[in-house]
Amino acid sequence: MRAHIITIGDEILIGQIVDTNSAFIAKELDKIGVEVYQISSISDDKQHILDSLTAAEKTADLVILTGGLGPTKDDITKHTLCEYFEDILVENAEVLEHVENLFKHHVNRPILPANRSQAMIPSKASVLKNAYGTAPGMWMQSGNTVFISMPGVPFEMKSIMTEEIIPRLQKEFSRPFIVHRTLQTYGVGESEIANTIEEWENNLPSDIKLAYLPALGKVRLRLSTKGVDKVLLNHNLDKQITLLNELIGDIIVGYDDGESIEAVVASLFKTKNKTLAVAESCTGGQIAAAITAIPGASGYFKGGMVTYATHSKVELLKIDQELIDKHSVVSAEVAEAMAVSVRNWYKSDYAISTTGNAGPLKGDSEAEVGTVFIGIATPAKVFSVEFNMGNHRERVISKSVNKAFELLQKEILKN
Repeated sequence: MRAHIITIGDEILIGQIVDTNSAFIAKELDKIGVEVYQISSISDDKQHILDSLTAAEKTADLVILTGGLGPTKDDITKHTLCEYFEDILVENAEVLEHVENLFKHHVNRPILPANRSQAMIPSKASVLKNAYGTAPGMWMQSGNTVFISMPGVPFEMKSIMTEEIIPRLQKEFSRPFIVHRTLQTYGVGESEIANTIEEWENNLPSDIKLAYLPALGKVRLRLSTKGVDKVLLNHNLDKQITLLNELIGDIIVGYDDGESIEAVVASLFKTKNKTLAVAESCTGGQIAAAITAIPGASGYFKGGMVTYATHSKVELLKIDQELIDKHSVVSAEVAEAMAVSVRNWYKSDYAISTTGNAGPLKGDSEAEVGTVFIGIATPAKVFSVEFNMGNHRERVISKSVNKAFELLQKEILKN
């Protein structure tokens, strides 16, 4: 089954909002074996919508639209669907009752005629219940193609998608299984990985596809296959992952699409019952932010300091000014002193520190822009590693955060 997702709204096209609806819908469809063939964003224009519906019907079995279902005059999706399906709007008693109940119990103002108009839907459409809003979803069909329209409000769309659409698609249509396995790698670039696994990649079965998904400091490798026998599909993917492990197992840190390196590190600290503290300069608190974004961080993360300016390192971390004067604030010696100091301050098992020049100016050091030192203090030792992260500020900071977690993961695995 092939799907085309269409998001409607000028606010998307001018960059006022980010289209997160398409990503959510695509993931939900993929889970049940529906292949997304195309995603489009179009304007609030009747002819544009009509043209998009015509084009989508030629290539898709399922067309899903979001947006344009509000109560105001600029919301034209329902009227345009009526024109496309040669239909008329009729009042749906069930939807009207739902709208009236929402206003009665949750809205502190009288219901307006525009709100009541939400109960007007194409006569050929079946209603998809919207538990959290006034605009219902609608299910229509033209030939062999199903058309589904939902409101663009994300939490309303998600409810309709998971509670109404997915169960109905599963019930009414036969679909293959689509299976993905995503491996998380850190510390090695895309081209180097490709070179290492070239022979393995060349020998992949024709029904298994490999995709490289690079980001700063990391590369995800996604293996995908589809078919009617889910057990066989998983067996075939397991076999290929075993072969991959033999080739690049030293840089694989996880196998779940949502498993970030910080999540892997968090799991290690919890499993080993160890604690962590951080002292950040050039990363500006982003390591601590990444740690605390994961539920349960309070179980192992004792705290951190953002000692961005040189005097903060001296006053808060008690770094010797003579050490800074001798080696520069961006140096291995200062990175190691920061890691030791913050570990002692918080009485943690491990500590990590960053000091560097993210640019565009050199700041308090003459070290070249992109130079970063990451320090690690453990119960047994302290060390640091120097990196050159390039000359783009955002890239320098993001790569430094990733490298910090990579070094931390490797160190805690030794103990």
